[in-house]
Amino acid sequence: MPIARAETKNRSVVPGIIFTCCSDPRRVSVVGLAGEPAPSEIILTSRTHNEKVVDSLQFYIDYLKEGSYRMEDVYGSTPFKVNLELDKPQLYGKLLKIEAVSKNKIRVSTNFNESNINALITYTGDILKADTGNLFSEYVSDAPSFSNEYFVNEKINTPFMNFSIDALRDLAVGETYLIRFNNFDRTVGSYRLIRVSNVAKGASIIRLQMEGPNKNRIVDYLNASVKVLEKDKKNQKIAYAKNTKKYIDDLFDKESDSLRNIEQALRRYKSKNNIYNLSEQGTKIFEEIIILDREKRVLKNSIESLDSLKNYIVTHKSYNAKIPVPAIIQISDSKIPAEINELITKSRARETFRDYTTNDHPDIKVLDREIESIRTILLENILNLKIVLTNDLRKVDKRLLKENAKKSSLPDKEQGLITFKRNYEISETNYNYLKQKSYEAGTAIAANVSDVKIIDTAKDLGNGPNYPIPSFNYMVALMLSVVLPTFYIIINEILDNKIHNVEEIEKSYAIPVLGVVGKNNWKNNLAVFEMPKSTVAESFRALRSNIQFLFNNTNKESKSKTLVLTSSVSGEGKTMISINMATVFALSGKKTVLIGLDLRKPKIYDDFELTNEVGVVNYLIDQKEIKDIVNKTQIPNLDLILSGPIPPNPSELLLNKKTDDLMKHLKENYDYIIIDTPPVGLVSDALELFKYSDAIMYVIRQNYSEKGMMKMIDDKYRNKEVNNISYVLNDFTVESKYGYGYGYGYGYGYGKYGNGYHENEKKVTIISKLLGLIIPKK
Repeated sequence: MPIARAETKNRSVVPGIIFTCCSDPRRVSVVGLAGEPAPSEIILTSRTHNEKVVDSLQFYIDYLKEGSYRMEDVYGSTPFKVNLELDKPQLYGKLLKIEAVSKNKIRVSTNFNESNINALITYTGDILKADTGNLFSEYVSDAPSFSNEYFVNEKINTPFMNFSIDALRDLAVGETYLIRFNNFDRTVGSYRLIRVSNVAKGASIIRLQMEGPNKNRIVDYLNASVKVLEKDKKNQKIAYAKNTKKYIDDLFDKESDSLRNIEQALRRYKSKNNIYNLSEQGTKIFEEIIILDREKRVLKNSIESLDSLKNYIVTHKSYNAKIPVPAIIQISDSKIPAEINELITKSRARETFRDYTTNDHPDIKVLDREIESIRTILLENILNLKIVLTNDLRKVDKRLLKENAKKSSLPDKEQGLITFKRNYEISETNYNYLKQKSYEAGTAIAANVSDVKIIDTAKDLGNGPNYPIPSFNYMVALMLSVVLPTFYIIINEILDNKIHNVEEIEKSYAIPVLGVVGKNNWKNNLAVFEMPKSTVAESFRALRSNIQFLFNNTNKESKSKTLVLTSSVSGEGKTMISINMATVFALSGKKTVLIGLDLRKPKIYDDFELTNEVGVVNYLIDQKEIKDIVNKTQIPNLDLILSGPIPPNPSELLLNKKTDDLMKHLKENYDYIIIDTPPVGLVSDALELFKYSDAIMYVIRQNYSEKGMMKMIDDKYRNKEVNNISYVLNDFTVESKYGYGYGYGYGYGYGKYGNGYHENEKKVTIISKLLGLIIPKK
């Protein structure tokens, strides 16, 4: 989907809002409130602000057109506009087809729900004052669809839609569009992704940005957003000015009544005492007292205003335009009004944030700390100013005492006249001052303007879409196709702790490698007997030849040889190698017996299609004789002794003297004895059986056995606790033109040159190789 973009260009240094739509991803910049950018950022992203913008633009109405692959948003390019009757219901969420029949006539059609129950939505006239932006109801249709013709600009009034289609230009016959009425709250939520940022650090200019598929919507939304912000800021200033004027007017009315009463009292006093003018000395004293009274009045008003302001700040936690700012006096300390404005600004920002966050939000906590800091500084400045004003008031009072002392030397009637004229002068001065301030406040209301200045509006300059960018997408795809596999290979290598080849074994351990056994793809473990010409069978013949070197190191007087097989853990192929080693000895004409002494997890019986009901365990507990536990197999010269039922105490049974008797009997009757034991890395049973061995095979499985598993047995070998032991690498494969394990194959085969000499059961395909990389081996 193409993404439209609108960007801002700074055309001026004047604080305000900058807009310019210059390309097709949906990005816009706004440059905002001088002196208070943080509140503007918060307001512009708040739900309340965006509700006003969506409501003013009626963005809950979709204007659509059927495209090649999907519905396309054609807002701003339709030849008409929907004019809603906001207090009446509309069909909710359904597509309404608008088709031009002629240049001034349209057909409106839609399909109802199969249940005949259709949702209606009413957008109230003052949508922002409703509990939600939507009032839902239902309409039960009596037909599956609706279709009717109307004139352009004609009101369409039905139980389920109430609007008119107002033409913006002449309609072309056959033009077809779709409209849809959406959820107001959901629409607001989708437009709250507007991004606000400062153009420069410390500047009073902010940038708004949005992204989306339709440039017209972005341009209109950003321009409307700034207009709403400008209007709200202006209304806030007007509300503050009105509060100030009301406060002044209330004082003015009281002072007007007081002046009228004092004037009447003065007139009565003059008439009653027949005194109308002061003497030259009385006039001089009166003028001096009036000057001091004015100074005292100003100081007292200032102190009272500061006390009122201090009390408000101490008793409130949030601050707004109703804060008792001393509007009718001049504060000598210019920092106090600035701090009051900053306190109101931060408090408004906090209350706006609280609409959609909790008190634990980091931004709320930052604002709380800033408000508390400003509050502390403001209270300290108020206290300092009050101390200065109080000292000045004391000085004025002392001077007044001196002048009053001079007044006492005048005649009584003249003293009384001075008192009345003094009161009248004070009241008249207050009256004239408040009248002037009331006029100034009224002028401020009439001439008030917003602090938001629009430097450049958002505009569509006709550039193409920025997204998607095919060349960029191809480059990313190419990079990912290289990076991801490389990353996978590196991670796989770092985390890989498996044994992979003979070189790793020889490098890490002292025990020698006797040979390797390839992957057995036959249906069971009888690979040597059933597939005698296979490469796997040939590897066991190579092991039969190599193991003679181990047997030669043992007692040469004994004709019978005992081979013990073990491994680190279960699953390494120890049982498979036991069966096939016994098979190669038996097929060479030697009388061989295979004993399953893995009493905990017996497996051998299944490959010979026998049951495990009778075995070594029955002999060791005196239930059977040796002849009763020996089984003949289909392999010539090979007998089998199974483990039998799983005992509760396998280690104790193997330490029984009857085990010695069994092994003595077998050595007297067989050429080769092959013992399948439990994994030495899991239990100690195998270690107890090493004493009967002439040679020990320790099985390691390629890509399965982990490095470090063989450390215990290798340490015993280094300490000469175990002798005549060697490793066998099982399930071994090497992707090489030289076949399996060049240098360790021992007749194992040479790739394609071995064709005709071996029966390879299964060819490895490219698909199986790929699956082997993805699916871990069991």
